[in-house]
Amino acid sequence: MHVVIVNNTKIPVFHYGGTERVIWAEGKELVRMGHKVTFLVKKGSFCPFAAVKFLNEKEDLNKQIPEDCDVVHLHFPLYQSLNKPYVVTIHGNGKKGEIFDINSVFLSEDHAKRHNSKIYVFNGLDFEQYGSIDWNLQRSHVLFLAKAKRKEKNLKGAIRICNKANERLVVVGGYGFDITGKVVYKGFLGGDKKNKELNSSKCLLSPVLWNEPFGLSVIESLYFGSPVIATPFGSLPQIVIKEVGFLSDSFSELAYAVKNCESYNRKFCHEYCCDLFSSRKMTEKYLELFSKVLNGEKLNTENPRTLDNYLEQKFVIRE
Repeated sequence: MHVVIVNNTKIPVFHYGGTERVIWAEGKELVRMGHKVTFLVKKGSFCPFAAVKFLNEKEDLNKQIPEDCDVVHLHFPLYQSLNKPYVVTIHGNGKKGEIFDINSVFLSEDHAKRHNSKIYVFNGLDFEQYGSIDWNLQRSHVLFLAKAKRKEKNLKGAIRICNKANERLVVVGGYGFDITGKVVYKGFLGGDKKNKELNSSKCLLSPVLWNEPFGLSVIESLYFGSPVIATPFGSLPQIVIKEVGFLSDSFSELAYAVKNCESYNRKFCHEYCCDLFSSRKMTEKYLELFSKVLNGEKLNTENPRTLDNYLEQKFVIRE
């Protein structure tokens, strides 16, 4: 099968870039499974294991898709008709009144539900990108791994929790902010530098103030045996089971969990991630959906849409 993977960004990613990591992992896994892959992505992209074409967002997509393509997998919303069978993965939260394509796929059960759909596929990791884990490496800090300037990621809340727990916080995904505390800013890291911070963290702290569609940093941390301490919003209750982390909307409870995060079984966290969130498992799920659209089926019974009641939800962390 020839799969064309479409995204409006560059690949590969060297620093911040969740969707880019996911499509790279998907393409690599498809090739491992014997399929042909072409990436249709932004100019400047390159890939050693698949063909690359440069996306022109101003031109009709049908004119840019290779003739021998069997199925197209888009990773951003589709607003035109396609001549080839296709699947559309939605990576973000919809806006008020937004309507999505009938073949849209979401990232978690909650993400799908909030857009009036039941169709979702978990993101998966290409474990080769993360390498082996040094189980003897000293766990020296709590990790905040997100684009820190995004208010919904709640860096301020993470700093407050760590101050309360008297723990050192390392921020990967942002630079110095005018906030006091035991905080070390590492900026945007990728590759071995990012993996080392993950491997040496006591836990991931993710006190988000929005409905998280998935949370790639969550499974990255679990891969390295780091439990996840987070707020219970969006996908997180489905992904962070009690054996691998703790969820609460209380500053005091989150601080207590951070203080006691060494009690989790790190190897269980790693095995849990490997069992549920591999690129192989993700790609197998997508292949099932590709088969459906190749047979002329629609993935949803009606067009998914953003449900207003979720947009009105308030996100507060109590004392």
